[in-house]
Amino acid sequence: MEEEAPPVPPAPPIVAMLPSPGMGHLIPMIEFAKRAVRYHNLAVTFVIPTDGPPSKAQKAVFQALPDSISHTFLPPVNLSDFPPGTKIETLISHTVLLSLPSLRQAFHSLSSTYTLAAVVVDLFATDAFDVAAEFNASPYVFYPSTATVLSIALHLPTLDKQVQCEFRDLPEPVTIPGCIPLPVKDFLDPVLERTNEAYKWVLHHSKRYREAEGIIENSFAELEPGAWNELQREQPGRPPVYAVGPLVRMEPGPADSECLRWLDEQPRGSVLFVSFGSGGTLSSAQINELALGLENSQQRFLWVVKSPNDAIANATYFNAESHEDPLQFLPEGFVERTKGRGFLVKSWAPQPQVLAHQSTGGFLSHCGWNSILESVVNGVPLIAWPLFAEQRTNAFMLMHEVKVALRPKVAEDTGLVQSQEIASVVKCLMEGHEGKKLRYRIKDLKEAAAKALSPNGSSTDHISNLVLKWTNKTTISTSG
Repeated sequence: MEEEAPPVPPAPPIVAMLPSPGMGHLIPMIEFAKRAVRYHNLAVTFVIPTDGPPSKAQKAVFQALPDSISHTFLPPVNLSDFPPGTKIETLISHTVLLSLPSLRQAFHSLSSTYTLAAVVVDLFATDAFDVAAEFNASPYVFYPSTATVLSIALHLPTLDKQVQCEFRDLPEPVTIPGCIPLPVKDFLDPVLERTNEAYKWVLHHSKRYREAEGIIENSFAELEPGAWNELQREQPGRPPVYAVGPLVRMEPGPADSECLRWLDEQPRGSVLFVSFGSGGTLSSAQINELALGLENSQQRFLWVVKSPNDAIANATYFNAESHEDPLQFLPEGFVERTKGRGFLVKSWAPQPQVLAHQSTGGFLSHCGWNSILESVVNGVPLIAWPLFAEQRTNAFMLMHEVKVALRPKVAEDTGLVQSQEIASVVKCLMEGHEGKKLRYRIKDLKEAAAKALSPNGSSTDHISNLVLKWTNKTTISTSG
């Protein structure tokens, strides 16, 4: 009698993650992947749609990952047919759409070694659900913005039917379930112009979120209790939402950074960090007002200075850099007058390390979600200075709901935040009674964030539950 062949061991599970081209969406997804593989027998692969060669920053971040996280850059697609000024939401969505044949090939290749348990897509990559279905992989959305913005996205199909005019023409604030009424001036950029293709894409993706088996949200309950309580409530046709934040990149930066050495010499909590993120730039006139405002505030500051956007040829969302010296655009004599009290950095600073430094007492920020979360985990209150995308919505939430930020007023006649307003708000944050209240509030959130990410915390539990679903699905599919 012939011996039975030993059973073939099941192919190990793998989860594919599809991020958008920009670093702002890639970093939190990578941090999620690192936590997913840390305590679990799971492999993750990043499959990245592109419209050109990978950046140095992308290569560097992938090279530093553990062996259980691999990556593939899909062949670049051609976006040359799109006219200048096409919004980023449209470009990203088409990059994904044109990459679907390459994605299918990548999944075929993976399937020869692994069981593809789930496909986790970025908020603009829901069309990859169609390819995931061909491989019986569970579809998930990774949402790298706030629970508030997610609530807006999930409610957008309803709003689209209810509202006939442009949202910006509505006389009253917009009511979103679980959120405080949002003034139309602080609504998301891509939905303010409904005839633009960007709006149609945002609406398209928000409708497809309901096809997901789950939405992974980079926030935590204590930070946005109203939105989170609403998202937790079961609703027919809406997938469960898993709060896994705050996911921020906290690897040690360059120990010999000149700005960090300068911070070492400053009194505790005395420095305002000023930075508008990787894609944020100001006009020449606004840079002038900001410089004079910082000078007149008499506070210490560390400012990441970039060339003004009206001096940058061919600036884009992902590449708003100039080869010119940005310091030449500052007011005459400013550098000399603020020497010692101010420290100027050209174009880039190790932001996580600056915010973690004991001398940093405030953060003037563009209100990108990654920057906000970095501020929260380090207990640093904010001055909210939004520029584009969902940043005005974030700024409104930080000031009126979370209550950890001040927001300078924009002058109606010039469209600028003027130097007197900047000086006043900076002084208020750094040494005023209002700033002290914000400091106490954000200290509580810092503790809540640490608790959520602790071994028994809510975010850690949600990640464990997701990984269990994915590995269990693999076991069931192989035994079936």
